Amino acid sequence: MMNLTLKQLRYFEAVAKQGHFGRAAAVCSISQPALSVQIRDMEESLGVTLFERGPRGVTLTGFAETLAPRVRAILREVDELGELARAARGDLSGRLRLGVIPTIAPYLLPRLITAITRRFADVDLHVRESQTQRLVEELVEGQIDAALVALPVEHPALTSLELFSETLVFVRPGSEAAKPAPARSELQNMRLLLLEEGHCFRDQALSFCGLPKTQPRDGLDGSSLSTLVQMVGSGIGVTMIPEMAIDVETKSAPVAVARFSDTEPVRRIGMLWRRTSPLHDHLSELAEMTKDLALAQQDDLREAATTLHEPPQRSKGI
Repeated sequence: MMNLTLKQLRYFEAVAKQGHFGRAAAVCSISQPALSVQIRDMEESLGVTLFERGPRGVTLTGFAETLAPRVRAILREVDELGELARAARGDLSGRLRLGVIPTIAPYLLPRLITAITRRFADVDLHVRESQTQRLVEELVEGQIDAALVALPVEHPALTSLELFSETLVFVRPGSEAAKPAPARSELQNMRLLLLEEGHCFRDQALSFCGLPKTQPRDGLDGSSLSTLVQMVGSGIGVTMIPEMAIDVETKSAPVAVARFSDTEPVRRIGMLWRRTSPLHDHLSELAEMTKDLALAQQDDLREAATTLHEPPQRSKGI
């Protein structure tokens, strides 16, 4: 009779995902020899080899490829048992794993984290910042509980709830502040700086400009909105950022911000979670709380600036 343990299944999943025993051991917070022993015991119980060892890592055997999705499903069901118990206790408590995309995290999280810890005193909040595709994968696999992303995101296993929308604004060097705001059609002739591939914000900007996603670019991509704004301040080009990022990103760069002269680009922000999650009611409450915070933040930003952000003055001698 096979004697598999949940620990072995979690270690198997870690190795399958990482493709390397050392990295899997680090993820599981155990030593590599201890993990190897557990995998070997699992192989002996099953009577088959699970991984082909190589000098640069491991690959799954044919049997392990078949086994992997079933192991993920088992672990997901086990995790949801814990969520079911948490939901039954009433108020949200215990570990809450929240994913956030990089174009939201620095601007909304400070207020949101404070609100969550005040509202749910017994929550152990874990925040994961990553791109949308990765967050969706982690949600489906049960590695996070919910995610804040730009919509639309369609997946049959996930619930999607729109929270709010915000405009995208135009950022250019401060020396060009007096120029008229551009129309959308003019962006195609400008040196437009964008986030690197994989960011949904990049796709939204390209779509607004009427540019194809596959069009070759000449190295004008950045890894963060901060990088893009600093590049604009150096006179390299122009960019777009979400309204929530204005106050944070433009304080330390000599840039000017303007709204577009015709149609304004808008992005929709929502929260995702698994349809089967026992925490559905709690996550719905969290979504509403996030919505209220975001809308209040928008009101504060607009009230604080009767005009959009003025470029900061350079210090003398710089």
